[in-house]
Amino acid sequence: QVQLVESGGGLVQAGGSLRLSCAASGRTFSSYAMGWFRQAPGKEREFVAAIGWDGGSTYYASSVKGRFTISRDNAKNTVYLQMNSLKPEDTAVYYCARKRGSSPGWRGSEYDYWGQGTQVTVSS
Repeated sequence: QVQLVESGGGLVQAGGSLRLSCAASGRTFSSYAMGWFRQAPGKEREFVAAIGWDGGSTYYASSVKGRFTISRDNAKNTVYLQMNSLKPEDTAVYYCARKRGSSPGWRGSEYDYWGQGTQVTVSS
């Protein structure tokens, strides 16, 4: 069984930065692509960013490209999301997820394990 635990969320002013972490259990972390998704109140879950098994390929939603950076440390079984130039519209619960397969993707249906989420609130 795979467990994903997010951390690093919080309250930040617009223009600020946060770094989210997602620690994964299991010995096969490095074989799978990982992704970050978010869900704002009253809205559907949306894709944020994804990274391939070795960190060599990444994929971003257009709304965060240039501001967010996804990375991973396979030795630590951890994936990160560095969020800069935060905007109030980035406010949401952020979830990390493990994808079926090693290449990054944006479809939530391609991910089989999900964390419990961490709240990010950006004040104006």
